[in-house]
Amino acid sequence: MRKLLFFSFLVQLAIASIAHAAGPYGSIRIGNWTGGAFTDDNTGTFTHCGATTGYGNGVILVVGKNAGDSWLLGFASPNFHLSKGNSVKIDVTFDGQEQARLFATATSENMATAVLPPNVARTFQKASLMVAVSGPTVLNFNLTSTGPLLGALSNCVTTIKAGGINGAGEFTAPKVAAAKNDAAKAPANPKAGKGGGSGTGFVVSANGHIVTNHHVVDGCGEIKGNLTGEAAVTLRLVNSDAANDLALLQGPTASFKTFAKIRDRGIHSGDSVVAIGFPYHGYLTSDFTVTTGIVSALSGIRNDTRFLQISAAIQPGNSGGPVLDTSGEIVAVVSRKLDVLGIARYTGSIPENISFAIKTGALRDFLDNTVVPYETSAPGTELKTADIAGNARAYTLLISCTPAEQEANAAKK
Repeated sequence: MRKLLFFSFLVQLAIASIAHAAGPYGSIRIGNWTGGAFTDDNTGTFTHCGATTGYGNGVILVVGKNAGDSWLLGFASPNFHLSKGNSVKIDVTFDGQEQARLFATATSENMATAVLPPNVARTFQKASLMVAVSGPTVLNFNLTSTGPLLGALSNCVTTIKAGGINGAGEFTAPKVAAAKNDAAKAPANPKAGKGGGSGTGFVVSANGHIVTNHHVVDGCGEIKGNLTGEAAVTLRLVNSDAANDLALLQGPTASFKTFAKIRDRGIHSGDSVVAIGFPYHGYLTSDFTVTTGIVSALSGIRNDTRFLQISAAIQPGNSGGPVLDTSGEIVAVVSRKLDVLGIARYTGSIPENISFAIKTGALRDFLDNTVVPYETSAPGTELKTADIAGNARAYTLLISCTPAEQEANAAKK
């Protein structure tokens, strides 16, 4: 109990000790991150916005942005024994590729804080995994929700600097601005969801949990799913996240013999990917289709870091389908294709091969918040596309939606 109380105290100390500060004012709640705005104990002036989250390795990660717009990264643990004021060298590696050396300052016996150079802050924002090494100590951190978190922290600093600490409220990441024609919001399957139609989903747990897009099942009265060649089964909606365009369904456990595994590390620009789904179902093949491409960028429209931009062809009906790496692990969830006609009207040119998929960071946050026992896996042996598709056949479903209004009318007859 004493250890638990000390850990709880350390969480509060960590978030405030980036400066000698009082707070939090307002709130930041992004995934497992919590925090707010802070002021100087003595002067009452705004100092920084910060947030913390704890890890199973016993370390609390602290992320902040101060009034001077510098990014801060702190590490706190009751197991640390630092000399206050001393410099601590910390080598951080992101997604097994990007590496940087940080010079942190021990702000207490249990915490060290470093100022992040702008390029390191940008890498941190997009990364899925960080490994921190200081002397003989090696620590691993899954960086879930860091993109939206940094957006919320920036929003917090901007808000407080403009309106003062009395303007503190619930700080979230600013909404991504869409093109004038709202092309960013156009779903890959405009007939799915409220208008009925179909999309794609994939099984992520032995308990029959299925991931798809929110817009695929939004407004559905009845949802059914079937593997290729199998009878359709009724699915129930477990959870839905409109902001991240994710939905979780569940079907009979006995209907599915296997499930997909989620890649446990980030993917890189230029890496090959495979997208699987049921485009134009009823007009084209009744089987799923397979398209290949690369990761074109590690962010979506207006640098939205929740998304990957991929070149694999996406059509209406692909929504909610799996995007896989060359060893068959899930790296993203198909979300939408760019509205090429809308963009053409706006820019005068027709873009090609631009589609967007939701990164595994947002997906894992969603599953964690719903307490779904999914599995992760490191990239393994590179497989042929045909083998990847063959393995995916056992867990990729056609999702069919009957609009709630239509179902209600049928019940009256």
